[in-house]
Amino acid sequence: MQTVANKTDIVQEMQARGFCLIAPAQLSAVTGITPAALDPLRPSWEALPRDAYLRDGGRYRSRRHASYVQTIAAGTLGDVPHRAHWQPVDYNALHGGIERWFEPVTPEVSTDTTWRTFILRVGELCASTLSAPPDRWYIEAHQFRIDTAEGIGRPTPEGAHRDGVDFVAVVLVNRRGVKGGESRVFDAHGPSGVRFTLTEPWSVLLLDDARVIHETTPIQPDGEPGVRDTLVITYRRSGFQDPV
Repeated sequence: MQTVANKTDIVQEMQARGFCLIAPAQLSAVTGITPAALDPLRPSWEALPRDAYLRDGGRYRSRRHASYVQTIAAGTLGDVPHRAHWQPVDYNALHGGIERWFEPVTPEVSTDTTWRTFILRVGELCASTLSAPPDRWYIEAHQFRIDTAEGIGRPTPEGAHRDGVDFVAVVLVNRRGVKGGESRVFDAHGPSGVRFTLTEPWSVLLLDDARVIHETTPIQPDGEPGVRDTLVITYRRSGFQDPV
């Protein structure tokens, strides 16, 4: 899949197709942050607690969760008290409709300057693709680890889906000892779509959640059990999703 080279490319791709892929080599050009600056965050994925809410009975997913509010004009990221992650069943038929209280992102990560700046810069990129940007983004950040210790690991057990937000950024943090994990992005209102595999750490897949649906196929061990680590950041203009 073709990657973007600069912010102009992002705007054009997002407006034309509803998604784009930012390669690690271009990350600094479009966010001002290099992969090397993000690398010190990677060890935090080694200590993610198990996801206790998997309805398929699996033990292949670990995660942490954080929420923020970005004031776009001021360029600030405000902390939000720890809250449940909730989605309606319309967007997540498998895990929707329940409050999922995941362990919070650790203070060391959540206060890290690079972490916070990265979330801000991606939010600014999302806003730049809109003719009428919002004043604020309501943001959820998820640290995910999918492992193959017990065989198959499913990055998206709910299948192809939307998240009920405005934008989704899927960031590959680490991938080792696995095969599979193909990313699939399809037009939410038509048959067109693309398939590719994120392999380089700090590749960023940016999605317009209203226009595309997405999924990642299961992973299998490639020899010894392996892992696929991602950071998924969602941006929503109309507040956090909460139970009605």
